[in-house]
Amino acid sequence: MRNGDAHDHGPDCECESCGDPRSMDFLDKYLTVWIFGAMAIGVGLGFVAPSVTRPIQELHLVEIGLVLMMYPPLAKADYSQLRTVFSNWRVLGLSLVQNWLIGPTLMFGLAVIFFSGLVPGLPARPEYFLGLVFIGMARCIAMVLVWNELADGSTEYVTGLVAFNSLFQIVTYGVYVWFFALFLPPLLGMETLVAGITTFDVTPMQVFEAIVVFLGIPFAAGFLSRYVGTRAKSEQWYDDEFVPTIDPLTLVALLFTIVVMFATQGGNIVAAPGDVLLIAVPLTVYFVVMFLVSFGMGRGIGADYSTTTAIGFTAASNNFELAIAVAVAVFGVGSGVAFATVVGPLIEVPVLLALVHVALYFQRRYDWGGFDTGSLDSSPPDPATDD
Repeated sequence: MRNGDAHDHGPDCECESCGDPRSMDFLDKYLTVWIFGAMAIGVGLGFVAPSVTRPIQELHLVEIGLVLMMYPPLAKADYSQLRTVFSNWRVLGLSLVQNWLIGPTLMFGLAVIFFSGLVPGLPARPEYFLGLVFIGMARCIAMVLVWNELADGSTEYVTGLVAFNSLFQIVTYGVYVWFFALFLPPLLGMETLVAGITTFDVTPMQVFEAIVVFLGIPFAAGFLSRYVGTRAKSEQWYDDEFVPTIDPLTLVALLFTIVVMFATQGGNIVAAPGDVLLIAVPLTVYFVVMFLVSFGMGRGIGADYSTTTAIGFTAASNNFELAIAVAVAVFGVGSGVAFATVVGPLIEVPVLLALVHVALYFQRRYDWGGFDTGSLDSSPPDPATDD
């Protein structure tokens, strides 16, 4: 119905006559160019002026950028629909399988293939093996909201799934890291990968603190914005006036975050481009495989496009902030483990951006039953309004 001639014009419509801010905005139109430009600026800044790393870390600029870019999607969410989200056990069950069975197992397998030394031509790199394990066990709570937003996924579903997986992550992250990094390798005859390491000091409180910062703050701000705005004015004013006003903040904050994040590793990227590419290969395979498998599983259970997109990006993304924080705390900022975790978001940004375009292609290519994008309604479409 979005692409037809006969439809209800409004803020979510993409036709030119509606003047939709997202479809007509200059920043959105050339998003790919801006993101790659921000990556180049960040790397160049970090290489030319490595001293910028200290103020970026001391002022917590990466954390601030992440919180700011998550605020608009969470402010858009209709929280009255969350009960409907959590009542769909098929979606929640699918998300659990994808995030806590398929994802960690796939990342462990890729880490073994590329960094265990079992494959001829690929020497053992225990530090990179552990870095990938740290990444694979940390399920996404941050950038997934942005990718889902750009791909027209359901904000309500992605918010519910992120919250659901975040709670699960508090009690499972340390156990998963122990199982895949300490217990499983010796059991499979790969003792050298964890030689000299006896334990990981990863507590539920560390995980909880990361979730409070990267999800709790923007979630509270978004919820309060909708609660206060709709009651002080009206839902129509909130959706038609306030939301379009804050909408550009997501992309501006995303570009800012990319610049400062890449700047902190500019010197390392230039100094060891071969290692960056080596780590990039299994990460790219992981993102693509997880996205396509999750997208197929979502469509397989009969979810509409917006819900399937939320499922796909939630499963394909990772909580790099948590992985980096734990790697630095356990092994130090200069360790190979920490370097591997930092490479993660540098690869995620361009790959997940490409998958946004893949999702939008799937939206156009396949018949999703005629449901409106973002709808949680599972009833059949109205033949009178369907294209």
